[in-house]
Amino acid sequence: MLLHQSTWQEIEAYLEHSRGIIIPIGSTEQHGPNGLLGTDALCPEIIAHEASQASDLLIAPTFNVGIAQHHMGFAGTLTLRPSTMIAALQDWIDSLVRHGFERIYFLNGHGGNIPTIQAAIAESYSNWSLAGEACPYRIQSRNWWDLPGVMKVCRDIFPVGDGSHATASEVAVTYYGYPDSVKKVEMTPKIAPDGDFADADDYRKTFPDGRIGSDPSQATPEKGKTITLAARDSLITEATAFFRAND
Repeated sequence: MLLHQSTWQEIEAYLEHSRGIIIPIGSTEQHGPNGLLGTDALCPEIIAHEASQASDLLIAPTFNVGIAQHHMGFAGTLTLRPSTMIAALQDWIDSLVRHGFERIYFLNGHGGNIPTIQAAIAESYSNWSLAGEACPYRIQSRNWWDLPGVMKVCRDIFPVGDGSHATASEVAVTYYGYPDSVKKVEMTPKIAPDGDFADADDYRKTFPDGRIGSDPSQATPEKGKTITLAARDSLITEATAFFRAND
């Protein structure tokens, strides 16, 4: 069930039997020569939508622009300031709580979002703690690749060259979700170098095609399906348990 494809009456009916919702959250940023700019938002969205079709979980619209200032050396990247993202997440949380949601689960697709998501959660809880009141809701955040069992599947499929940015695994998931968007690009070098960077300009100079440690030319829709379905099953198990906690 997708919130943005439901009526308000359907959401009221849903709240009679569940107070939980999943929010896919990611980024719009470069993902190398063959990766879609929306990869970090599309991966959690694809996995969450698969979960909604296989269960009764409710999925919110995707929060698809995050903290990506270090990718701004590449055309098409969009970014938020951390303070902007925290404020926006606060408004999303407050809106859902106003309607009666008590379990909010962020399924994250971008490592650069992690500190800001955690800060937003802390900010949300602080509003209640400082007022001397018990918070009536709980928030959980999970990176899709950290769902139980998923990383092993990724490593089994891509034992070499999965990398840490523009990974073969994430590109494969997007190719499964959008097979008409598959890009055939020869990588040079085959596996990108690893390393650190300081800011957007340094990133572009150090990793000129955007990849870090990866060979995403290995990605296929079929491999993406295997990863997606493993993540779907793990998400259903974890989110269902979280939503039912303290019932």
